[in-house]
Amino acid sequence: MNGGTTLRRMAADERTGPYYVILEVAIRDVEKYLSYMDRVTPALEAAGGRYLARGGALTTYEGDWQPPRIVLIEFPSQQAWDCFYYGTEYEAIKPMRDEVSTGRMIGVEGLPPGQPATQAPRPQAVGADHPLPEGD
Repeated sequence: MNGGTTLRRMAADERTGPYYVILEVAIRDVEKYLSYMDRVTPALEAAGGRYLARGGALTTYEGDWQPPRIVLIEFPSQQAWDCFYYGTEYEAIKPMRDEVSTGRMIGVEGLPPGQPATQAPRPQAVGADHPLPEGD
């Protein structure tokens, strides 16, 4: 051990942390979107997901990002999310969202419970494939 701390990379099958999905969404038809919300919520919760944020007030601290709406969802694992997102139940509901909104969605692995931030994946330099806007 070096200074009482041992750093170890976790293998993919050892990762047991939560999985977070971030959706930026612009809604064109609120009434139809509300119908989508009524159907997706019980399906998402039955699959182990829960909403952490669903259209609350936004504050931009850096850059010029001004999303119209943010939804933040937590699942117990990426596998649980994938089973929901690619499953037959959501497959039947998703067209309702697509019809009345546009958006961008990403997922990110959370740290497993008890894992110190010092053992999180190391940052990678940004290359030509993923440039950031100037000033960020």
